[in-house]
Amino acid sequence: MGSSQRTPLLVVAVAALAGAFFAGVLTFDFVAHLDRQVHAITCSVTPGLSAPDSSGSSGCHAALMSPYSSVARRWTWGGIPISLPALAVFAFLLFRSLDLLLAGAARPAQATAFLLAATLLPLFASIVYFLLSVLRLKTLCTLCTALYVASIACFAAALVAHRRAAAGGSLRPVAWGWHIVQFCEGVLFVAIPVLVYLLVKPAYPEQVAHCGGLLHPEDRYQMRLPLARQGGGVPTIEVLDPLCPACRALSLRLGASGLAQQLDREVVLFPLDATCNWMVSESLHPGSCTVSEAILAAGPQAETVLTWALDHQPELRTLGARSEKELSARIVKEFPQLAGALGSPAVKSRLNRSLRWVVANSLPVLTPQVFVGGRKVCDEDTDLGLEYVLTRLLHERSLAPSGVGGR
Repeated sequence: MGSSQRTPLLVVAVAALAGAFFAGVLTFDFVAHLDRQVHAITCSVTPGLSAPDSSGSSGCHAALMSPYSSVARRWTWGGIPISLPALAVFAFLLFRSLDLLLAGAARPAQATAFLLAATLLPLFASIVYFLLSVLRLKTLCTLCTALYVASIACFAAALVAHRRAAAGGSLRPVAWGWHIVQFCEGVLFVAIPVLVYLLVKPAYPEQVAHCGGLLHPEDRYQMRLPLARQGGGVPTIEVLDPLCPACRALSLRLGASGLAQQLDREVVLFPLDATCNWMVSESLHPGSCTVSEAILAAGPQAETVLTWALDHQPELRTLGARSEKELSARIVKEFPQLAGALGSPAVKSRLNRSLRWVVANSLPVLTPQVFVGGRKVCDEDTDLGLEYVLTRLLHERSLAPSGVGGR
């Protein structure tokens, strides 16, 4: 094997090693959250040299807490992180490329054909996840982007290696048995770490954790907003800040899980903005008071305004921190019918009653908070464990005698 054939294989090996490294960092951050606590995460291609993200505002945090970071979430708490099989696939590509480099001319062109086919898996996954990041999450994760680049590099180098190998050797009949053996090797590369992960990950308690309920669940002042009401669904109250990144992540997870169809959802607005909320000394999400007023003033369009605010959080937070007038102008530009309602005494009074409902129920100053059938979903279960815990709560409720539970 000449240098012209060895060079692209060496590039595949280096790109696969880089991909395995980045996937390993992503997996490490995911596994750290299996203790159901909050941790800073890595959002740099140079882990250890750059400060980790502890604010929860980075694209890496959004990707980790999104419904797309893992699979089988209803079956096991947190699910199986996508980065774990990604790590295994890159390790397999590294193994196969090194095998070809060491074997030299002893390997036929069919070996590079299989390597090329194997690189299609991370390439296809990268395309899908890039589109999800841009179209659904509306942000990019630095480490995820590094994985996309590694996938493209593996595919491009494998393509060059195969074309050069095919040009330099005679065609031979397809050795299907040999390809099947290699395919089984790849399956084992993925299956073994996934099985080990499932065996050693922390076990969730047999009973869903009890984290209290509402002292005064009634809505005397009609300040709760109906959200995607389902006839016969389980009564659910979500305490949200419209500019809270975790609240948007919660909304995405509920939508992707399919469980929202079993819930009769209502929203209580709880902006963590010192402009209107006396419970916070500084604004965690500047502008959320104004956005909350817009949602309350929208009437039948409240859900539309809330969805728009969740999808435009970075822009609205920036405007809120800079100027309340600019933020109001942006809202009115999108929803002209709210021009005379923003800042009106009636809307401010309704938002104040929403805050007092939070006080009356002695809720902590944080968002999001979720109550299903009168039971609070533990705060540590509203992110990676939401689908698992909700599934069990809904199952327990279906087994309960009629009339048990409520708002």
